[in-house]
Amino acid sequence: MAARGAAWVVLAAVLWSSGGLVIKWAPLPGLAVAGGRAVVTALFYLVVLRPSLRRASWATAICYAGMILTFVTATKQTTAASAIFLQYTGTAWVLVAGPRLLGEPLRRADWVAALAGLAAMALCLLDGSAGSHWQGNVLGAVSGVFFAGTVLTMRRDARPGSPYDAQASTTLGNLLAAAVALPFCTGDLDAMLQPGAAAALLYLGIAQMGVAYLAFLRGLRVVPAATASLLALAEPALSPLWVLLGTGERPGPWTLAGGALVLLALVGQTLWTRRLGAATPA
Repeated sequence: MAARGAAWVVLAAVLWSSGGLVIKWAPLPGLAVAGGRAVVTALFYLVVLRPSLRRASWATAICYAGMILTFVTATKQTTAASAIFLQYTGTAWVLVAGPRLLGEPLRRADWVAALAGLAAMALCLLDGSAGSHWQGNVLGAVSGVFFAGTVLTMRRDARPGSPYDAQASTTLGNLLAAAVALPFCTGDLDAMLQPGAAAALLYLGIAQMGVAYLAFLRGLRVVPAATASLLALAEPALSPLWVLLGTGERPGPWTLAGGALVLLALVGQTLWTRRLGAATPA
């Protein structure tokens, strides 16, 4: 069961990792991308899943909306590698707050993998490309705080017996993000309906966010928040690669070293989890 939950989280991370490339491709400013994607994702959830918004958690929705707004804007203002690595500083916040808020113990393997992941993010910041636009870097760091809040509150919502519905919470989060972003980009509404922009928003809203979060929520039903945040490090490892292949945007050598370290941490943590599972009597 734990291995299957981990696989769902990794699938979500792979879908998320495609976002940097499509955001770069989209011929729209950051807030227009964030707002348009949020509208598509909210409609996808409302039509396909029909969640009851009365069971939504405002805390989860606010964290989720803040995360997607700051990350998309950061990706437009700095390199995709810098934006995604800075967002994943949220792993440290999950480790600090998780045991207190959720009562989930941390294993030694979690600490080792998390420290490796944070070291990789520090390597990213050593690159000169990381300072290409200070506003984008600040937004990337802020998105990390919202990312941690999203992981922790979604894990709480997904627990059996919770009064909240995690899917309703993320639906409300998308509606909040759209309500915040769209008033600032009314001049881009015509551009959002053009074929290229519309295709990008549909992909980002349905596959990269909608389907990905369905997979993530399914994994969170059985995977602790700290483990889920570590498995999701596949996203920052893969995102710069897709952007490199699709746009030619080259991460610096320190960023590449950081990506390699993230992958090693992810593989090591996964192997440790499987070993513990195999050692546990059925």
